Amino acid sequence: MSVRVGVVTFPGSLDDRDAVRAVRIAGGEAVALWHGDDDLKKVDAVILPGGFSYGDYLRCGAIARFAPVMNSIIEGAKTGMPVLGICNGFQILCESHLLPGALIRNDSLHFMCRDQRLRIENTSSVWTSEFSSGQEIVIPLKNGEGGYVADEHTLDVLEAEGRVVARYLEVNPNGSRHDIAGICNERGNVVGLMPHPEHAVESLTGPTTDGIPFFTSVLKSLVSA
Repeated sequence: MSVRVGVVTFPGSLDDRDAVRAVRIAGGEAVALWHGDDDLKKVDAVILPGGFSYGDYLRCGAIARFAPVMNSIIEGAKTGMPVLGICNGFQILCESHLLPGALIRNDSLHFMCRDQRLRIENTSSVWTSEFSSGQEIVIPLKNGEGGYVADEHTLDVLEAEGRVVARYLEVNPNGSRHDIAGICNERGNVVGLMPHPEHAVESLTGPTTDGIPFFTSVLKSLVSA
């Protein structure tokens, strides 16, 4: 069975091609999706890539949330379709209310670009099932508005329900509450991640290959469903 993973391109997307490449390396069929279309082309899962959709006008992801393609993605996510938002994609998921909270300006007020150590906290989501609980990985991080924030009740719920997918180790690069690098929804099919696993899928171009399980996880989850 060939798993079709759609990768959305918005005006200002930078990492859509990298996400396409990561899907292919993982063994899936990457399908290009355009922000202005509402047709998902019968894909099995969707990736919202990093970049600066619509120039980050108003707020990061605020305009992309209203792109025609998002109507279909939101409906699909609500019925169980796997959706991964990376960096700007995470911001779009929060703006779409598929994930709680928001991403704000880094507490340093500087753009951060570094190889970041993370700990995988949740292996029950469809995007992290190929990791082991507590596994430490290193993947690139690059953002200016990467600080995850939410009210105390929301943070308590995320922690109590085990919905923190990944947590920053050694250094918190952007001031995220509870060192949160990624979260998932209650069902575990929607994941938002600030660091970039698509830049760590082969040794030639990445600091590690630690990012590949994010992509093999969803492929295996869909094949076995």
